[in-house]
Amino acid sequence: MTLNGWIQIALFCAVVVALARPLGGYMTRVFAGKHTLLSPALGPIERGLYRAAGIDARQEQHWLAYGLSMLTFHVLGFLALYALLRIQAALPLNPDGQTAVAPDLAFNTAASFVTNTNWQSYGGETTLSYLTQMLGLTHQNFLSAATGIALAVGLVRGFSRASSRTIGSFWVDLTRTTLYVLLPLCIVYTLFLVSQGIPQTLGAAVEATTLEGAKQTLAVGPVASQVAIKMLGTNGGGFFNANAAHPFENPTALANFVQMVSIFALGAAMTNVFGRMVGDERQGWAILAAMAVLFLAGTAIVYGAESAGSPVLNGLGLTGGNMEGKEVRFGILASALFATITTAASCGAVNAMHDSFTALGGMVPLINMQLGEIIVGGVGAGLYGILVFVIVTIFVAGLMVGRTPEYLGKKIEGREVKMAMLAILCLPLMMLGFTALATVVVAGLAGPANAGPHGFSEILYAFTSAAANNGSAFGGLTANTAFYNTTLGLGMLFGRFFVIVPALAIAGSLAAKKTVPASAGTFPTDSGLFVGLLVGVILIVGGLTFFPALALGPIVEHLAGGLGQTFPAGG
Repeated sequence: MTLNGWIQIALFCAVVVALARPLGGYMTRVFAGKHTLLSPALGPIERGLYRAAGIDARQEQHWLAYGLSMLTFHVLGFLALYALLRIQAALPLNPDGQTAVAPDLAFNTAASFVTNTNWQSYGGETTLSYLTQMLGLTHQNFLSAATGIALAVGLVRGFSRASSRTIGSFWVDLTRTTLYVLLPLCIVYTLFLVSQGIPQTLGAAVEATTLEGAKQTLAVGPVASQVAIKMLGTNGGGFFNANAAHPFENPTALANFVQMVSIFALGAAMTNVFGRMVGDERQGWAILAAMAVLFLAGTAIVYGAESAGSPVLNGLGLTGGNMEGKEVRFGILASALFATITTAASCGAVNAMHDSFTALGGMVPLINMQLGEIIVGGVGAGLYGILVFVIVTIFVAGLMVGRTPEYLGKKIEGREVKMAMLAILCLPLMMLGFTALATVVVAGLAGPANAGPHGFSEILYAFTSAAANNGSAFGGLTANTAFYNTTLGLGMLFGRFFVIVPALAIAGSLAAKKTVPASAGTFPTDSGLFVGLLVGVILIVGGLTFFPALALGPIVEHLAGGLGQTFPAGG
């Protein structure tokens, strides 16, 4: 580790924090339907969309209707994307002649992009047409990200309202998020990425001549527009198989830094939206502080582990840190920081091979996902995920002092705690359940490229990434098989919607309650004590649910001397 590295980490954190309040203020006005700078241009478009869809923007929904609208929307989106993948060979904008996607891979891909996971069991440039990339994947990148934000806003309304039967309109929240937040930012972002050298074209692959005189075919396409929303919407799906390690997706140090900031920007700003909507910005800053503690701890471990290297590499004289699987143009710090950010934020984009990280370096991305993607998390999803942990934390604090738990003037009772635990426990059930299945059936055991602890870690990482809706991978796992495409697809669907529905139930329950005035015995939830307690509850719950799996994977690798990274069986 170097001073320069920590300065870069500090600069990244400073930029994210500086953006949180202005973005949060703008989004709060958007969700409230107030006038913004873009309202004169976009207001008529918004109203036209409502008229075309037959939606009354003034009509709000009960949480059940809100949830049913969301589920219906995603079922139809899944079917449309699946159909597009299956018939892409017969559709236009396919200059490289890509064939139809196989049924199991189409199921996996449709589930992946509808749930904001963006797990990819294929190489984008060799599998998908331009039409599929734009109309299918980029389209879902916008809508799945907008859904996460809309659901978070619905939950926040549950905290901010009293004696209300409604939490807003899913259709209005979805439309405003897409139209006023994601689209404008992505247009500007795309232009910046093009200026950095990222292609944005509908032309076919180009042929180049190397320095040795050989011919090389270079895949291009509408890359910049997909990269913009994949980062800003914490989607993570790459146009190319190498994702953000590919020079056409991430060509420069400046592009890499801006992409890292954009992954965190909206998720961090959502904490400020929360504070503004409940009438106390300090509440939002407290939640962001808890996220920051967990993020900085993970960054320090990954950066330290990768800088130290492994006993095997050091024994071979390859000192100076672990550069295996990393791009030279980024180096250890930018790779370690990117890995921590992308797994903390439910993004899944990668600029290095996580499978080649040291045992402890690879453990942190795994833990980030297993905690429920609440360290900033996906846009919107990170906020409603950590609010679920807040409810559990308030319940624990109430037990400590012997009084009914309260948060923001709302009594936290049995219904809210049960729904919170249901949302929390569904993730380890999916992650560990499917991992257990894959380690005992022939089709599952055929996937990992390594034997021993690291082979187990490759399987565990895959199902953790799927259920957490992250999308990154330990690339040593061969996942494009009927078994993995199907089980990973199911894990993505369960991991997304089995968390969303309980969160909406909490929103409906809280919105219907009356506000209780604060008293001398009310636990302050904007203090350092609350931040520490929240971090402790997150780590304790995560440790109790996942420690057995972790002990069999990365920790064993580390204790064994780091032999199980990408080396043959026997590590």
